[in-house]
Amino acid sequence: MSKVWVPDLGNGTYKNPVLYADYSDPDVVRVGSDFYLTSSSFNAVPGLQILHSKDLVNWSIIGAVFNEQPPLARYALPQHGNGVWAPAIRYHNQEFYIYYPDPDLGIFVTKAKNPAGPWSKPVCVKEAKGWIDPCPLWDADGRAYLVHGFAGSRAGIKTVLAVSPMSTDGQRLTGPDVLVFDGHAAHPTLEGPKFYKRNGYYYIFAPAGGVPTGWQLVLRSKSVYGPYEEKIVMDQGKTAVNGPHQGAWVDTDTGEDWFLHFQDQGAYGRVVHLEPMAWKNDWPVIGEDPDGDGKGQPVRTHRKPRIKSPAQPLATPPTSDEFGAAALGRQWQWHANPQDYWAYLFPAQGCLRLYAVPLPEGFKNYWQVPNLLLQKLPAEVFTATAKLTFSSRLDGEKVGLMMMGLDYAYLSLANQGGKLQLSQTVCKDADKLSPETTSAPVEVPAAQAAQPIYLRVAVKTGAKCQFSYSFDGRTFQPLGAEFTAREGKWIGAKVGLFCSRTAKFNDAGSADVDWFRIE
Repeated sequence: MSKVWVPDLGNGTYKNPVLYADYSDPDVVRVGSDFYLTSSSFNAVPGLQILHSKDLVNWSIIGAVFNEQPPLARYALPQHGNGVWAPAIRYHNQEFYIYYPDPDLGIFVTKAKNPAGPWSKPVCVKEAKGWIDPCPLWDADGRAYLVHGFAGSRAGIKTVLAVSPMSTDGQRLTGPDVLVFDGHAAHPTLEGPKFYKRNGYYYIFAPAGGVPTGWQLVLRSKSVYGPYEEKIVMDQGKTAVNGPHQGAWVDTDTGEDWFLHFQDQGAYGRVVHLEPMAWKNDWPVIGEDPDGDGKGQPVRTHRKPRIKSPAQPLATPPTSDEFGAAALGRQWQWHANPQDYWAYLFPAQGCLRLYAVPLPEGFKNYWQVPNLLLQKLPAEVFTATAKLTFSSRLDGEKVGLMMMGLDYAYLSLANQGGKLQLSQTVCKDADKLSPETTSAPVEVPAAQAAQPIYLRVAVKTGAKCQFSYSFDGRTFQPLGAEFTAREGKWIGAKVGLFCSRTAKFNDAGSADVDWFRIE
């Protein structure tokens, strides 16, 4: 259970966001009494994490589609902002389907009998550059369709949506693409479409207006290929929730309708909100509608969805890890496809061993480094602490606690001339491969060098981060100036660990991490 953000208020109500973490572009499907959510994972692996809930408020991570992103060689190095963009999850013929775009390669589909996995090897449904945000629809007559958008950065056009006919098995497109809506007149940056059918209408729910400032648009038509009517069904209104859009309509087993969407919070990422939804004249109204104009705005708190299942125990995605299990906690993701020798778990001892991996050729800063073990920020205010012991073999080896983004900072323990030194390093505009700057180092006393050392980052409102260290786990000494975290490429900042070395040698030192705790 999270110690920093629990959306279930325990009295039959909840507070938003229901996922205070960067689950960007969420999509949800209900099967029976269970809800399953997936989201964009970009270059991070395990990719396409799968979350489960019984009530849309309490969520747990149950698995991921892949532990290595294909093509393997391409994603062996960090591909910031590339990889898995907005996915769609659906259930058809007793199987789960996830469609996802790789904006440089095309549209892919993967299937599973069990949403926790295993998932099939992704199949390319359409090889294309700039096709994004696919969503399938299986119609009552057995025909299948796929709606998608376009990435202006790759296709040279955006703000239009198209529908293609698809084979009934969902594995290939069978005919030409048909433009069904052009949003240039009133709905710039139209993307992220989700396809539904209700009461004889085909619906496309699509966000417009840009990530931090946009609104939720819904299109409807009696024909799958249009023409489509349009209506804005939710925007910020008089709330503090900027850009509420891009998500999933889902119903409960009691017949209620709900909508999950994201809100861009900068360094904290795109956090997930849950809104009540109602139908009025065959148009959805999302959130609360105080003036009755049919356009809703986000709720801050609300009663929980009514479900047939008994009340669910509190659940949140994991944050802390004691490293006592046979696998890493499901919150962790590598910055690129991992090598087996980067890290090993020793459950009996309850520790994670990170080996010092050589920095890549042409190293400028850690934006280029694949062996970063990171997780999403879990709340506006929190403290992350790692207890570790460093067994260095070579000069230039380093283990660190990192806050990663377009700007990054880390507190590291490094072997410099055979002595251990603590320092804070900051890199501004890391994506431009700018150089790092490092604070004056603090030498670790010789008697302490083989003992555990505690590295900590305290995050307060505004993503302001203060690093500190301790030799006893009780008294922490600040090191370095306060650092303001910054988002990454299409993602929030992430916090975690790394272990690296500058030397080219046929062996490596290591760091044993006893635990990583967020409080």
